[in-house]
Amino acid sequence: MNPLDPSPAKPTVKPTAALQARSLSKRFGDQIAVDCLDLSVFPGEILCLLGANGAGKTTTIQLFLGFLTPTAGAAMVNGQAVADDVVAARRRVAYIPENVRLYPHLSGVENLSFFTCLAGRPTPSRSELIAWLADAGLQADAADRRVEAYSKGMRQKVGIAMALAKAAEALLLDEPMSGLDPAAASSFCDLLRQLRDRGVGVLMTTHSLFRAHDVGDRIGIMKRGSLVALEATADLDLAGLERLYLDRSGVDS
Repeated sequence: MNPLDPSPAKPTVKPTAALQARSLSKRFGDQIAVDCLDLSVFPGEILCLLGANGAGKTTTIQLFLGFLTPTAGAAMVNGQAVADDVVAARRRVAYIPENVRLYPHLSGVENLSFFTCLAGRPTPSRSELIAWLADAGLQADAADRRVEAYSKGMRQKVGIAMALAKAAEALLLDEPMSGLDPAAASSFCDLLRQLRDRGVGVLMTTHSLFRAHDVGDRIGIMKRGSLVALEATADLDLAGLERLYLDRSGVDS
């Protein structure tokens, strides 16, 4: 290539967002839960949402899942509005709440098999189920134990295995590390990074600034249903994140 006459650079094509909020709003009577939210989560990215209770984080997750219908705007999964086809949207995503609900009298393998079939996937073989649970970090000797004996961290790992079995393109998590001890929370963050590296788009709500900074590629802060800050984690140290959070999410006097 002649340096004096370089060929034009090829334009960078940004991938379709795994999750996108377009002027997304939700009202409950006179109460505004989510207010004209614009937000994108791309494949291979972890975005953490911070905010006080009532800031709109959980409502945002529920709108992406189709549990709620937007008052205005749209929640999009891989470019398609959730409200247009809730069933199709849910096939593309996996959801891990604060407490993963499993059938206590069934084993980890049995729960995974049941929920995988419930999601419309082909009936998996036992070797596939064991592999997904192992990839999610569950100890081999726990796979056939009843879930009633599992710790919270172990139940969360079954939730991750469900996302793997479903081949989910996006993962929605609502306070998934609440109540986990530091070792279990660190292990859970490692699993999220592995999913990100596989191209999954991850949106996680959390109250932990430390965990958000540890695992997130970007961090958003919500207040009264609005996104009041959105920053790349690489641009903030933990002290800077704390200052930003206190400044943007503080209660008005």
